[in-house]
Amino acid sequence: MGNQRSRNWFQGPEYYAFARRAWLRSEGFDRSIFEGKPVIGIANSWSELNNCNVHLKQVAEAVKRGVWAAGGVPLEFPTISLGEMLMKPTAMLFRNLMAMDVEESIRANPLDGVVLLCGCDKTTPAMLMGAASADVPTIVVPGGPMLAGTWRDRKLGSGTDGRKLFDLFRAGRLSEEQWCEVEGAIARTSGHCTVMGTASTMTSLAEALGMTLPGCANIPAPDARRLAIAEASGRRIVAMVEEELRPSRILTRAAFDNAIAVLMALGGSTNAVVHLPAMAGRVGIRIALDAFDRISRRTPWIVNVKPSGEHLMEDLFEAGGVPVVMREILPLLDASCLTVTGRTVGENVGAAECLRRDVVTRLSEPLAAEGGIAVLGGNVAPNGAVIKQTAASAGLMRHRGPAYVFENRDQMYAEIDREDLPVDENTVLVMKNCGPKGGPGFPEWGQIPLPAKLLKRGVADMVRISDARMSGTSFGTVVLHVAPESAAGGPLAAVRTGDLVELDVERRRIDLLVEDGEIARRLAEWTPPKPAYERGYGKLFLDHVTQADQGCDFDFLMPEMK
Repeated sequence: MGNQRSRNWFQGPEYYAFARRAWLRSEGFDRSIFEGKPVIGIANSWSELNNCNVHLKQVAEAVKRGVWAAGGVPLEFPTISLGEMLMKPTAMLFRNLMAMDVEESIRANPLDGVVLLCGCDKTTPAMLMGAASADVPTIVVPGGPMLAGTWRDRKLGSGTDGRKLFDLFRAGRLSEEQWCEVEGAIARTSGHCTVMGTASTMTSLAEALGMTLPGCANIPAPDARRLAIAEASGRRIVAMVEEELRPSRILTRAAFDNAIAVLMALGGSTNAVVHLPAMAGRVGIRIALDAFDRISRRTPWIVNVKPSGEHLMEDLFEAGGVPVVMREILPLLDASCLTVTGRTVGENVGAAECLRRDVVTRLSEPLAAEGGIAVLGGNVAPNGAVIKQTAASAGLMRHRGPAYVFENRDQMYAEIDREDLPVDENTVLVMKNCGPKGGPGFPEWGQIPLPAKLLKRGVADMVRISDARMSGTSFGTVVLHVAPESAAGGPLAAVRTGDLVELDVERRRIDLLVEDGEIARRLAEWTPPKPAYERGYGKLFLDHVTQADQGCDFDFLMPEMK
């Protein structure tokens, strides 16, 4: 029966079965809701502190219509909401807390199935991590990307174009008035960023994993079709409960390999290299960094969307969305993977038709032969680092230059606009103490701003290295997620101003060019920074978070790996 789990709460001779029914009836429900109907939880990450998800109340109402129509009982409940734009030091500090919130809310309540309403960067992986651990039938309904703003006939991709225009403002090429105009134009609707940033990447990968209805991820937030697919998802979750179609049946190793291939084809966010291993870890699957590089080498980049390309998410939706991307690379996917539809990936996307070849190219005519992300090793990053090669400068993919080192972000911001900063376009900017423990929380600080004096000279890019993340909307020749991080005593802590650093993306290496043994000698003299937290959730995070290459989940939440 589809209400087996909720029956444990509501049916039985004990007093509390009566009390639970009575107290729920105080909300105005008829007694018939306890008579064989599955109870569907709607986990809503709505918040006015999260502009990306602020429209999810309306989406929840559409889901409820679908649940009622299919014979279920929808009960909406709140979760914490992680808005990347407003939270300090970073929403990533709280991803695992949100995952715990979702998991425990599902476990503690009479829910036979769950609909996850998400959107902003961390809300999608956090909710999937929690639901995967609880393993109750689950379907994902993202809120969708915002519509593009325009400024003086220029379409603005939130995040990406904001950063580009801010550099013009810093260089004195935009006036205060013009910069104010941009502020009022760049984010004109609810919904998450309208480029292939982390939010669009992770909702697209939720679809690639088989956890949404086909075509769900890329529908713009204000589009009526967003509500229509939410209602359809509400109907479908009721059927999934009857079928006992749980996340553990969908989130297989093959499904994660499919998602990595879609990530590479999309030119998606480097943050997925952290989130996918964390999600896989919740079902006991270990994804090593070399899997990302192996799949990237065989998966071409085919989606022409910012920040790697030219177009925006609404253009990808018009082209046919994730189903078209998956149809194009179907020879590289495991088409037999099961999805929330009850059908396979191949059955879902086999008939998808591309309507805009300027946005999604053919597999035989890719934008680049390799995928969007490369994984680096070398003596600076013995446990790995990443670079978004599709958003980097070709001329810097192999580069050797002297390091200029910032010990932390505060030092970087204090110095980056100095006219006498001793750097030029060949310098490699290095920033330490911005990783999971050092940030703290693994903030999006990795796209170190170009020095103002170089912007004024027209320099558009430099090699930058850190143990931080960067926003998926960012761009440039930026090496990220250096592991182990400097605050944990990784080799990045040993880099000093003036050292020669060599980046070679083709060879997948980032190296500090010093004599053998010098790194070890420097690290022997290294003193760890003082912990940022000594109590509360912050201390829990610092004590138990894993490093970037392991997904930054908490060690006590990860089951035995296979």
